[in-house]
Amino acid sequence: MSYLDNILFAILLIFGFGYFYGSVKKIRRNINLGTAVNRYDNPKARWANMAMIALGQSRMIKRPIAGLLHVIVYLGFIIINIELLEIIIDGLFGTHRIFAFLGTTYDVLIASFEILAALVLIAVFAFWSRRNVIKLKRFVSSDLKGWPKNDGNYILYFEVVLMTLFLLMNASDLHLQNVPGGFSHYIKAGFFPVSQFIEPIFNGLSNELVMVLYEVFWWLHIAGILIFMNYLYFSKHLHILLAFPNTYFADLHPQGQFDNLESVTKEVKLMMDPSADPFAAAPVDENAAPAKFGASDVQDLNWVQLLNAYTCTECGRCTSVCPANITGKKLSPRKIMMDTRDRLEEVGKNIDVNKGIFVPDNKSLLNDYITPEELWACTSCNACVEECPVNISPLSIIMDMRRYLVMEQSAAPMPVNAMMSNIENNGAPWQYNQQDRLNWKNEN
Repeated sequence: MSYLDNILFAILLIFGFGYFYGSVKKIRRNINLGTAVNRYDNPKARWANMAMIALGQSRMIKRPIAGLLHVIVYLGFIIINIELLEIIIDGLFGTHRIFAFLGTTYDVLIASFEILAALVLIAVFAFWSRRNVIKLKRFVSSDLKGWPKNDGNYILYFEVVLMTLFLLMNASDLHLQNVPGGFSHYIKAGFFPVSQFIEPIFNGLSNELVMVLYEVFWWLHIAGILIFMNYLYFSKHLHILLAFPNTYFADLHPQGQFDNLESVTKEVKLMMDPSADPFAAAPVDENAAPAKFGASDVQDLNWVQLLNAYTCTECGRCTSVCPANITGKKLSPRKIMMDTRDRLEEVGKNIDVNKGIFVPDNKSLLNDYITPEELWACTSCNACVEECPVNISPLSIIMDMRRYLVMEQSAAPMPVNAMMSNIENNGAPWQYNQQDRLNWKNEN
């Protein structure tokens, strides 16, 4: 590489990582729009949860075929990108295979990269077939259409291009290494169990042309990696990065245990304690907006729920096990997460346009994105939470929005309102006065 090439490479890196940094700042800003919640307790359990689920892929392998394919792609993504370190050093300083001095260790690394690259290509073909040939139900559902549907294919094409460029780069390098008497700076380094079968395609070409092709493959490969990295912000594959914090900050309480609203808890305690002084509480700011019960928009959700929305893989496992969805109801837990992320992005763009301030846009997550019909279809069975491979909880968002409907708008379905009225008046869900409360046992 010439000095000009080194400078161009440095500019490419600065632009690529700079744009990525800007995207990360936006995501962080948007997540912090959520309300506060303490998820820093019990760090030992949280590290273990992250190691088992995000790193160990323990939930992915519950479905063996998809799990195995995903593990291959996951390992390929992690391990092959170790090679990125060498590319960056070579690109900045004009060296070639700077880590070749590692000898046998280097040979093993390159060999493992190549084998994984080949396995990734096989896995990607299988994933593409499941989406476009076999057409598994969760990939052709009505809640996965337009951009989300296309995005799943785009990322597969990205993987094919990157792995192919990697193998072509190695094959052309190997060809130049095998030139009798040596050629330029292409020293013998690495073991190439896959690209050795590709290398013959360069036979008959001049060494100078092969060197140009190598440079083309090299530049396209690194540019492709940087494009892929910045594409993540617009893709469901953001979970590649966010799965780790998402599993760390996941709710450690037993599934089915809901949180209590502090304001309601205080009121109940005052009602239950005749000696309590209701005026002993801290002074209230009369100009402050009253606290909202539940959530009607993304700013009412806590920051972990917003992190969940960005982490969603759109795999549809949650929806495929949802009993409401299976029986034909409108609810799709996957759609709940996608809608939350879309609304959060809309709010973020509003803030960007208005120089850091959110200007009310007469829209909300409730009604404009998620309908009450969807929310009330949920049975709160936790199947979606149990199935999610990265610890996302669509149920927590559903329950917070239900709270808003009930406590702020009194908009629960008639059977629910009737039950609540009975509990308030009779101390039981049934229409019996307190003297007849045991009559329910005769209802058969």
